[in-house]
Amino acid sequence: MAVPKKKTSKAKGRSRKASAWTLDRAARSACDHCGVTKRPHRICGNCGWYAGRQAIDVD
Repeated sequence: MAVPKKKTSKAKGRSRKASAWTLDRAARSACDHCGVTKRPHRICGNCGWYAGRQAIDVD
């Protein structure tokens, strides 16, 4: 059975655990109607379209 020769510091263990908490960039897609980038599965803030229809009236 493998046994570590020296104690691992708290900073080393915590930095190893912290690497799993990195944030990815938010997903983006283009609006089918006006072409502006938006979050997927959201109403376009520029034109108000979603799923091929006008969901809200944007002035």
